Amino acid sequence: MMKINNIQYKYILIGFLVLVGLIFFKEARPFLSGILGASTLFVMMRNQMAYLTEKKNWNRHLSASLLLVEALLLFLIPLTAFALLVVDTLSGIEFDTQIILSQIEGFINMIEDKTGYDLISLDNLAFLPKLGGTMLQFLAASTYSLILNSIVVLFILYYMLYNYREFERGFKEILPFREENKQILADETKEIIRANAIGIPVLGIIQGVFAYAGYLIFGIDRPILFAVLTAFSTILPVIGTMAVWVPLGIGILLSGDIITGIIFLLYGTFIIGGVDNVARFMLQKQLADIHPLITIFGVILGLQMFGFWGVIFGPLLLSYFVLFFNMYRHDYIPGSKARPRVTTKLKSKVLPKYHNKNQKT
Repeated sequence: MMKINNIQYKYILIGFLVLVGLIFFKEARPFLSGILGASTLFVMMRNQMAYLTEKKNWNRHLSASLLLVEALLLFLIPLTAFALLVVDTLSGIEFDTQIILSQIEGFINMIEDKTGYDLISLDNLAFLPKLGGTMLQFLAASTYSLILNSIVVLFILYYMLYNYREFERGFKEILPFREENKQILADETKEIIRANAIGIPVLGIIQGVFAYAGYLIFGIDRPILFAVLTAFSTILPVIGTMAVWVPLGIGILLSGDIITGIIFLLYGTFIIGGVDNVARFMLQKQLADIHPLITIFGVILGLQMFGFWGVIFGPLLLSYFVLFFNMYRHDYIPGSKARPRVTTKLKSKVLPKYHNKNQKT
């Protein structure tokens, strides 16, 4: 009978773990957003759990349950209520495509008469009648997924908080890094999640307030709805809030009020867009300063992979790639000046013992 040595047994065990992990990932993919959401909230609430159980000596069951209520009231219920509000409001709006197309035709004809150039044919706008229905179907499906995964978040988050010490210890044990790099990975993960989980909602609220003021001033119908949509659109990479106020400005122009439309678009550019730059600059002093390219491409990839939670975990995964690349350069390339960090806020905290031992002194 063939004997299996320890090394063979190790790789056989790893093979089974990978196989079972792939099966689990395939079957649990619809709930992946819930798993990631629970992980996000765990990172943000872990210190609260430690304070209640270690400083106040509260029962772990009571502490985890209390934090679960906090997550429900501050995160999950507001998020779900917002999604339902948007879907309910948009589903109640009746789009008369003929009126919209006639307004667009009149605006295009006016521009063509003044410039002498043919701009666009109405045949190219045939997609408009289908756009509203497709958008509502997407929102309805996303809302169903959000509600389902919110329930998953509650179950997983409770057990992660209840066993927070064992969870952290087990996770660190399997990481194939030396202790310094394990700590760096933990610090980077915490800072990146905080930067996105706190920074993005704060930016959204600030821009939503300024947008709401503008929508009131310029007489936009349903200003609260469009202000909420503006706040939510801050997660969109590159275009951001322009996805909301630019179409509204074009709508004013199409109605024939050219001066008001131009002023509204200027308000969106300099006020709604400008406050974003100021708020980001102020938040970067308090939160991790992540390179804009990591945030932009991370959000683009994350939204496709994980849905809403991809806003946080897309940049996190891309940051991991950059972090591991920097760790390799720092540890194994002689003379490399790379720092084993991604967020610029933490680079100054690199201790001398992290210094690349392969570099010449």
